[in-house]
Amino acid sequence: MARYKPWLLCCFILAGLICAVAVVCLCVATLVDRGCPSGSFRHAAVSADSQLCSEVGRDILQQGGSAADGAIAALLCTSVVNPQSMGIGGGSIITIRNKTGNVEVYNFRETVPQTYKPDLLKDCPTTFRMSTGPQWIGVPGELRGYWAVHKQYGKLPWAKLFEPTIRLAREGIDMPPFLANLLNNPLVRNHVEKSSLCKVFCNKNKTILGENDILKFPKLAETMEIIAKQGAEAFYTGKIGHDLIADIKATGGTLTMEDLKSFKVRVEVAWTVPLGDTQMHIPPPPAGGAILAFILKLMKGFSLTPSSLDGYQKIQTYHHYIEAAKFANGQKRNIFDPVFNGKKGADHLIDPSFINRIRERILSNTSHDNSYYNVKPSSDHVGTTHVSVLDEDGLAVSATSTINQLFGGTIYSPRTGIILNNELSDFCQRADTVRAGEQPPSSMTPVILESKSGGLLVIGGSGGSMITSAVALSIMNRLWLGMNLKDAIAAPIVFVDSTNNVNFEPGFDKSVKDGLKELGHKYGDWKYFFNVVNAVEKENGCIAAVSDSRKRGVSAGY
Repeated sequence: MARYKPWLLCCFILAGLICAVAVVCLCVATLVDRGCPSGSFRHAAVSADSQLCSEVGRDILQQGGSAADGAIAALLCTSVVNPQSMGIGGGSIITIRNKTGNVEVYNFRETVPQTYKPDLLKDCPTTFRMSTGPQWIGVPGELRGYWAVHKQYGKLPWAKLFEPTIRLAREGIDMPPFLANLLNNPLVRNHVEKSSLCKVFCNKNKTILGENDILKFPKLAETMEIIAKQGAEAFYTGKIGHDLIADIKATGGTLTMEDLKSFKVRVEVAWTVPLGDTQMHIPPPPAGGAILAFILKLMKGFSLTPSSLDGYQKIQTYHHYIEAAKFANGQKRNIFDPVFNGKKGADHLIDPSFINRIRERILSNTSHDNSYYNVKPSSDHVGTTHVSVLDEDGLAVSATSTINQLFGGTIYSPRTGIILNNELSDFCQRADTVRAGEQPPSSMTPVILESKSGGLLVIGGSGGSMITSAVALSIMNRLWLGMNLKDAIAAPIVFVDSTNNVNFEPGFDKSVKDGLKELGHKYGDWKYFFNVVNAVEKENGCIAAVSDSRKRGVSAGY
């Protein structure tokens, strides 16, 4: 029998131990992988409101980009795939959690220009309709915000983030089904065909593009190419800005180059609100985070569990939610730009003593008229997009972007290919005055939630006035009512409009509707359920990503 020298024997033993450890690690990794639900991801994910833009964001992550890079690329893509919702003529609010747990909010929503129509608020519609015209254009903050976020959190070169969208805009894409369906709506078709938008969305015979057509943005591609090479200042101080201002002035608008040059991105610490074992990070006013937190804090006090959806308990659960939403409507005028108001506006909405007092006023057997909730009717809107991203390093980005209503104010800049926002219409029935530099109040609420066990939920929504309902109900469904993320987002919503009428998304439980009517709730006839929620969730090493099917969205990851 061969004898080995002691040192050689030690080498054999050490090699055997290393092999054994490697096998154990491989087995553990395999078991962990098997433990992740089908369709989930191990490393990173993007949820945008189209498959194409989710994949653009994912590809950026796979090339070594951060979640911030992925979010910017996905948003740029969305400006081509869903141009009715957002674009570089608009603004965003982005909530970012870094890998050490610090959460910041980058707010670069549009602001009031230095010169504006003195009696602007007299133009506010009194019924639901689009606010068209140049008087509603706010100073676009989109690109300066992207630049600030990229400077702090980006990894890839700035130009790299623009490449996919420049290609899509120049070569064209098959008409997106959601957009084609939207343009086929008689109201929207008439809205577009009678505006300068027809240069992009109409055929040569001035009729709207259809499902089998190719959608191109050649002038926007040129603009983005310049911005990719020269940076955001090409928009704010360069030729693009001058061309944009010339086009706006030609329509009777008031924006100037000084407005573009002076736009500043606001970087703030997120408000953190406890929801039991979960901490929710929200954007402060004038964003809608405080309204969302107010509703969820009210609902947390009702001790919801999966059994809260059984039998009559389900009627009570939705009754309590509707009452909470009615009280929230009564608080909307407290959401305003704190920079321009000496008084505190929304702090009380996350104050436990105030929330407890309001909860005591929610009765289980009846509803009330609007005076009970201090509601002063305002106007409801539709629009906006949302992207949620989580990368391999743990950076989480929740980004909501908008040009406000569908196609903004239908003002198209032919020199730049940019669609302008109509953000100033958000002041309607929510404020008595407007001031230069002020941001309008918003329903936008990109949030990040983290559990004590280390789980993360990056979530937000679009749909204008429906954002709060869509996001609040999705979070309730996920945290307390026992649904997985996909089902939590897919569940039909109830939308309490600005006049406190209760509106049900198609497919909502009829028995619950009947039960709520008996409790005194008045039904509305809201037809435009554009509520869309996109989210990414990491739990136990597995990432679930859901893009809302209402907008035919599909998430992407790896």
